[in-house]
Amino acid sequence: MVGRASKMAPVFTASRLLRCCLLFVVLLSMCCPDVSTLLAYDRQTLLNLRPLDYQTQDFKWRSENPPPLSKDFPDYLRHLPSTFSQRRRSRRRGKRGGIRVRIKAFLKSYVATNDRYSINILSSIPALRDHANLRLFCHRWIRPVGPYGYLDLPADLPPGRCWVRSSRGGANLGNLRLLRRSSTSDSVTTLRMALLNTRSLANKTFILNDLILSSGLDFLFLTETWLRPGELFPFSELLPPDYAFISSPRTTGRGGGLASVFKDKLRYRQLPPVLYPSFEVQLLELNGVPSILCAVVYRPPKHIKDFLPEFADLLGSLVLRYDRILLVGDFNIHVCCEDNSLAKDFLALISTLNFTQWVSEPTHTKGHILDLVLSYGLDICITDIKDSGISDHFPVLFNTVVSDVDLNSDGPVRQTRTINSESVAHFIDAFLDSPLSDANCNGVLSADGLANLFYTTCADILNSVAPPRIKRAKSSQPWLNDTTRALRRECRRAERKWRKDKLHVSLDILHNCLSKYQKSVKAAKSAFLSSIIMTNSHNPRALFNTFNSVINPCTVTFRDASPALCDKFLKYFSDKISALRASHPSHFSSVLDPVPAAECLTVFQQFQPVSYSALKDIIDHLKISGSPHDILPSRFFKEALYIIGPCILSLLNASLSSGCVPSVFKHAVVQPIMKKKNLDPNCLANYRPISKLPFISKILEKVVLKQLQAFLDANGINEKFQSGFKPRHSTETALLRVFNDLLLTVDSGYSVVLVLLDLTAAFDMVNHNILLSRLEHVVGLKGTVLSWFKSYLSERSFSVAMGQHSSASAPIHCGVPQGSVLGPALFSLYMLPLGLIFRKYNISFHCYADDIQIYSPLKSDVSASLQPLFNCLHEVKIWLSHNFLTLNENKTEIIVFGSHTPLDQLTDALGPLASHLSPTVRNLGVFLDGSFKLEKQVSTVVKNSFYQLRQISKAKSFLPLKELEKLVHAFITSRLDYCNSLYSGLQHSSLYRLQLIQNAAARLLTGTRIHEHITPILAKLHWLPVKYRIDFKILLFTFQILNNLAPTYLSDLLHLYNPNRALRSSNHLLLAQPRSRMKSRGDRAFAIMAPRLWNNLPVHIRMAESIQSFRSRLKTYLFTLAFDSN
Repeated sequence: MVGRASKMAPVFTASRLLRCCLLFVVLLSMCCPDVSTLLAYDRQTLLNLRPLDYQTQDFKWRSENPPPLSKDFPDYLRHLPSTFSQRRRSRRRGKRGGIRVRIKAFLKSYVATNDRYSINILSSIPALRDHANLRLFCHRWIRPVGPYGYLDLPADLPPGRCWVRSSRGGANLGNLRLLRRSSTSDSVTTLRMALLNTRSLANKTFILNDLILSSGLDFLFLTETWLRPGELFPFSELLPPDYAFISSPRTTGRGGGLASVFKDKLRYRQLPPVLYPSFEVQLLELNGVPSILCAVVYRPPKHIKDFLPEFADLLGSLVLRYDRILLVGDFNIHVCCEDNSLAKDFLALISTLNFTQWVSEPTHTKGHILDLVLSYGLDICITDIKDSGISDHFPVLFNTVVSDVDLNSDGPVRQTRTINSESVAHFIDAFLDSPLSDANCNGVLSADGLANLFYTTCADILNSVAPPRIKRAKSSQPWLNDTTRALRRECRRAERKWRKDKLHVSLDILHNCLSKYQKSVKAAKSAFLSSIIMTNSHNPRALFNTFNSVINPCTVTFRDASPALCDKFLKYFSDKISALRASHPSHFSSVLDPVPAAECLTVFQQFQPVSYSALKDIIDHLKISGSPHDILPSRFFKEALYIIGPCILSLLNASLSSGCVPSVFKHAVVQPIMKKKNLDPNCLANYRPISKLPFISKILEKVVLKQLQAFLDANGINEKFQSGFKPRHSTETALLRVFNDLLLTVDSGYSVVLVLLDLTAAFDMVNHNILLSRLEHVVGLKGTVLSWFKSYLSERSFSVAMGQHSSASAPIHCGVPQGSVLGPALFSLYMLPLGLIFRKYNISFHCYADDIQIYSPLKSDVSASLQPLFNCLHEVKIWLSHNFLTLNENKTEIIVFGSHTPLDQLTDALGPLASHLSPTVRNLGVFLDGSFKLEKQVSTVVKNSFYQLRQISKAKSFLPLKELEKLVHAFITSRLDYCNSLYSGLQHSSLYRLQLIQNAAARLLTGTRIHEHITPILAKLHWLPVKYRIDFKILLFTFQILNNLAPTYLSDLLHLYNPNRALRSSNHLLLAQPRSRMKSRGDRAFAIMAPRLWNNLPVHIRMAESIQSFRSRLKTYLFTLAFDSN
């Protein structure tokens, strides 16, 4: 019995049973001719058929007849064939037929000598070990012919191709297997990485994008990017969705540059750059326990002598601080050459420090190993090193398994509502049927009651017509189309062909395919962005958002937002203010001001009710911005105002008449924003808190501000030299007055010292008790008005929100509300007594919010001239301390203009302030120097403008001409025009440098070649040259002064010409012309330059009726002067 069994082998029962069934049907039709072909069986008959399979399972095929059937079988089923014939199955070559034959041969000998066998025995055969777990023996149609039943199959087979298929079409459910469950442990992560020397990143962006996606990389380390500092545009094309980058371009010279591209789910920290003369290095720390240091290195070939000592210094410092280090890069060292002395010393160095070098195959087309992967405390598996045709270096693909690496969440989500015209209409219908009717709004409810009722009703209606939905950020590249996908497949075919034949012509074909793919995807993306801009041509925000997404890709911030992180920010912001307040003694709040202000003779004690027309005008001109916790989107206040307006009006008037601010208006939501893009996102100090208040509270504040401002202007309470957040005031008007005074002082023969003071967190440090006392006694607020401001400042709170998470609320005990409408005005009133101190010592000053600048002339006796300044600064410090404000002495700057005093003598005279002396200072965004040449200011404008021009040129391909001109004006013209009134009288060389910017912008916009004359191009664009734009700005200020549209401190500089006798020119609106001593000083002052330019204007321009008419006539006049060939 055993001997016969040993000659048997597994057969396909399914194919044999098919022929038996056909023969069975034929015999039945012959033996039972009188039986109907349509047979019906009852349940018991079908159950009687079940033992047939078990009785025929173990008889010997080909040699024995089947065993006799039981008596219970029906007669028409007893006519079975004697034996079944077996046709020899033809053997096919290929299709893994050889593997089957070897397995069958092995089983023949194994079954003959073993009582029990299992599929695990295949792993003992070297030739069959790789196929031990395949599905060959787990299919239901493969059965052993022997007495031992089925094979002992493993419980969880890996997925693989099944060799045996059903003879019938359709789904074969027998191939289904239970899948292995993924590990529930998140402590182990496999990171897929790659290293590549790109040799110019800009022209391979989309090719590398495809490499990242096709290889499923978590990290891509790049060397020789050849990018300039600040050049980020290539990364907008390179980055797939949900990826971030770090770029470290070479700061001097050409070439070089490093970059790391990685999934933004990885939490990281970019370390400060370490500079070595012989190589470039980029350091990146992955958060984990312990943390992992990733370093990217590029060594230029010419640096040999100093490389090893400097590289040893780097490795030594890293090994002392990190237990897990990954170091990759292009070292330009032939480590494959045993006789290379540099390679020997390098390998000995890394071996000494226990680093492992994992690359053992050539990484360059010339057959050398130049790109290396080194690790310390990490195991690396090199998966592939292949010539992909991207560069003359091969991509090195490798994996590493790391444990306890911090990962962010899958992606940011946000809660949105579908707001459209239909939802607005449904909201209006529901609001009309709500309890908030006109009768209820005008009832006896308090301001708090009305606000709570309004919030509750609007929330219920909004949740029904536009329920909130969680929306996750999309991760797609919508510009990819069938053409780009076809080109990508063509690149794949060309790459396979090149790898197969290694012919140079195949390599050329591969390079051509990659180039075509790069150009095609670039054109597709340009067309996609262009369609977005054209669709939203009426919306400038869409233009700037699209442009910004291209030039500033992927700013990495916290993506794993959580309530715990929000609480952490809340504690940090609260502790920062508490620490500053702790430095001031608490008894200062009851001390009087060193210089008491005069009591106000008039009082403001009752607000005027607001009309519907005034409310509509305020909402129409108010910027659409609010809080994430706004009960209604800002759009509803404009589109549904005629329905909700009466209720809002009743709410505002109830607050004004009762002197109570609703509590729901007092909560601010703070959102942390990175101060600069290159800062560490894991450091809380690198975030700026952006406070957002409800939109309806801003409406109420705007109503109060208009009435308060009218009272202050009528009584002259405002500080004259405070330009912050005041209508018709700006940083340029402030600088124009200060610059004028400096020029006139130097022109009169004296030097002048300018001191710039900076306050730390000034808006957050305002003491509420002192502010209310100042509002009552200095400003003159009484009664309901004062009660309203007390309610406005009391019981305020804030919370931190990040994404869909927020922190608990924390009380606010000091400071004016950030992000509010009233905050800047209240701060200016808080600082009112400071001007009295400056006037007491006859010190000139000017303020812009919390930026304070004071200046005083220096006569021949420098020490005596500085004494009033020292006394003034001393008293200012005392006043600031009494008012809980902190002077940031580290940011205090001093500059001296027109000084003929030797530097050492001036330093001795300044005493302790000498350390703050600087040849150049930045004042409200403008760099000033002691000689008034503004060289650094001009250089900064030129540098930044050309950088922006390069960025705009990258986006030119997908921008229509009209939209491109908008970008040029927003990013270039605005820089040329900012404070350009200070450029009057500058040297020709400086003005020429500024003119070069405008010329380059015109050439970019029109596509004009560099050798073509620029004057006709400027005339065609109707652009005034830089020199005439300066005159235009000065004349515009002059017109505003003469028509009471400018600050009073500028109006004081100009005087109408009043001749002693009656002349025809008396009615021509001429200005008195002062005289000056020096052309480079006094002639540049606004008080002297403005009358000269104004008096030269034609009479019809000076007599213009409106500012619009004046601008139009003035531009036509200056345009004629600039481009008139006659």
